Amino acid sequence: MTASSSHPSAPAPAQTRRSYTVDDFDFALPPELIAQHPAPERSASRLLDGRQCPPTDRVFRELPNLLQAGDLLVFNDTQVIKARLFGVKPSGGRLELLVERVLADGEVVAHMKVSKKPAAGTVLHMALDDGGQPAFTATLLGRWPDADGPLFRLRFSDDPYALMARHGHVPLPPYIAHADTAEDERRYQTVFAKHPGAVAAPTAALHFDEGILAALQARGVHRASVTLHVGAGTFQPVKVRDLHAHRMHSEWYRIPPETLAAVERTRRSGGRIVAVGTTTVRTLESWATSGRTEGDTTLFITPGFAFRVVDLLITNFHLPRSTLLMLVSAFAGYDHIRALYQHAIAQRYRFFSYGDAMLLQRAAR
Repeated sequence: MTASSSHPSAPAPAQTRRSYTVDDFDFALPPELIAQHPAPERSASRLLDGRQCPPTDRVFRELPNLLQAGDLLVFNDTQVIKARLFGVKPSGGRLELLVERVLADGEVVAHMKVSKKPAAGTVLHMALDDGGQPAFTATLLGRWPDADGPLFRLRFSDDPYALMARHGHVPLPPYIAHADTAEDERRYQTVFAKHPGAVAAPTAALHFDEGILAALQARGVHRASVTLHVGAGTFQPVKVRDLHAHRMHSEWYRIPPETLAAVERTRRSGGRIVAVGTTTVRTLESWATSGRTEGDTTLFITPGFAFRVVDLLITNFHLPRSTLLMLVSAFAGYDHIRALYQHAIAQRYRFFSYGDAMLLQRAAR
């Protein structure tokens, strides 16, 4: 699918390149700053206003006062699915599946955690009841996306979405220590989640509730949505020292025509494009780079990247050595992000998915 006429025709000038390695994106974080539960109210999280230095410590519900009439907030409206499933092999060995993507004809692509990987053709017994009877089966078809791929392709015995809704668990990030609860089912999901398919929440959007959305509307701030189904790769640290050698995970996205039109209107009227979360940035900049409004993206944004769409970014604090930390460093400036993270740690901000947020401005070229 091709883009509309609002597709940026030329890249912005790139920043002067500086050579970075993965070690440049490491930092020490006290374990107690990793948020294990959400704030009591979504918009009661803290907000670090990092548009300038030194930054300003705020509360998230102050966000409407920091934006202007005519700005466009762009959200990721993906819906987190209950993608974690438990079962056994025919031998009785336990296994865990984390569904990464739903394909056609009852097939899924999944990560598999098991002591010994079963062979293609093996029928797995899933979601056993107290009597040891499976709720459904999953037949292993092979590796994905090719014979040497890191993921597994399986065929479920019934509709995957229905089975996950009934028997699955919320796919909490690996740094959250508790098993999923009713609180997680409610709070590890945005209030405007619409299209099922993500195995991780677009966490910057978790801070928005109906009250703050109403305040933004009253302020004259407009809203639009994109869809990017966040994959489990978002939590994986970069394991190679040379960033150019990193193989970026693939995620599916779509930008509807009405969002493209809203971006164009905002540009014409002098408003700013405000991305809610790194997944929204990746979606919009994938379109700007490729001209495609739908498909898979492997875009890897590192310092030196020339942003063409996004002016402001609302984001949470990210894992050390992660592609998301590299993205925000590219957006706001490497040294600026380092200073903001040092401030956040000193001021005891809460980190990662259930943590606090910050507001960033695109660095000047």
